[in-house]
Amino acid sequence: MKPSTIVASWSPRSAAGKVSATPGACTSNCGVTAVESEATTIQASGVGLTFSAGVEALRNVNVQIDAGSFVAIVGPSGCGKSSFLRLVSGLEMPTGGRLTVDDLPPHKTQQRHLSYVLQDATLLDWRRVVSNVGLPLEIQHLPPSQISERVDSALRLVGLADVADLYPHQLSGGMRMRVSIARALVTEPGLLLMDEPFGALDEISRQRLNDELLTLWQSRRWTCLFVTHSVQEAVFLSQRVLVMSARPGEVTATHEIDLPYPRDRSLRTSPAFGRLVARVAEGLAEDQER
Repeated sequence: MKPSTIVASWSPRSAAGKVSATPGACTSNCGVTAVESEATTIQASGVGLTFSAGVEALRNVNVQIDAGSFVAIVGPSGCGKSSFLRLVSGLEMPTGGRLTVDDLPPHKTQQRHLSYVLQDATLLDWRRVVSNVGLPLEIQHLPPSQISERVDSALRLVGLADVADLYPHQLSGGMRMRVSIARALVTEPGLLLMDEPFGALDEISRQRLNDELLTLWQSRRWTCLFVTHSVQEAVFLSQRVLVMSARPGEVTATHEIDLPYPRDRSLRTSPAFGRLVARVAEGLAEDQER
């Protein structure tokens, strides 16, 4: 899905962005502990989505995502992964089944904080980094002093306090994505939806941002639903990997990732990691051959 510049990262009470960090980001209290905002639970029972042209995007999706968990979704292109995120966000309405976020239909849970991170950083070129990160809070009409405090905190969290006054065109692709993630986290979300946020980056930048995203999640412990085409990325990040079939998308397999946190780069070369990647990849390949 090619993201629009409008929905870079979204909250029912704001328009948010994205995050990530670099060396120096979140160097303390990064275990699986403190929860700064209330995490979100997602429940899908027989969820379907058929577009007006008659195209069936999703069929009979059944999944429960517990509060504070990190769940990845993999599947072939066009299988409905992004469509499911849009349903969870409330941007689309299911045409079948039942979907709840904290026990309410997504479009009715207007008081929760949700951020939606897309593949492009979708920063506003004419705004400095500090203004891009603070945009969701401006939309919420927060006092300037509170905006400044929360923006400074978000930039420190992702290790970008020293580029606050730069413009997006002065940053690398990885740094722009970190600014985008900071913009998402500044709203203190309970739910973070991520639709292939690192797909356009080189492998080194991607792995670095994977490391930093996990550090942030362990520190804040929001609920994270992460879409990716990379099985390795899904296994490295998540507690559970959902495999979706070709369209109409259906969750055909669930893989528990029983690897301890915190996870570092050495995990990627471990036998246990390799076995889990192979298991998920084999299941994905078998599903596509059916």
